[in-house]
Amino acid sequence: QVQLVESGGGLVQPGGSLRLSCAASKSISDMYLMGWYRQAPGQQRDMVAAISSSGTADYVHSVKGRFTISKDNAKNTVYLQMNSLKPEDTAVYYCYSRSHDPTSMTFRNYWGQGTQVTVSS
Repeated sequence: QVQLVESGGGLVQPGGSLRLSCAASKSISDMYLMGWYRQAPGQQRDMVAAISSSGTADYVHSVKGRFTISKDNAKNTVYLQMNSLKPEDTAVYYCYSRSHDPTSMTFRNYWGQGTQVTVSS
């Protein structure tokens, strides 16, 4: 079992920046994937950014060049640096991890409870 706790959300004006943090209860160094999803009211939860165990990062097109995902294995923490924020970035942001259990040979998904990001003037 992995617990994920997000922090860093809040209210910011368009063009501003926020950095989200996701603290994991277990080591993230061997997790297959860590990422951030977001969900606006009435919409599905979509992946925003993800980073693999090797450090390869992927982003949804709408945030490329503005958001940066990173991780600190020593701190068991994943970050999402969000710059040049737009009103359409407003959503609840969820931390996500995908881990592999070598004993059961299964993958497991874990979710944080989310942190609200509101971009408004």
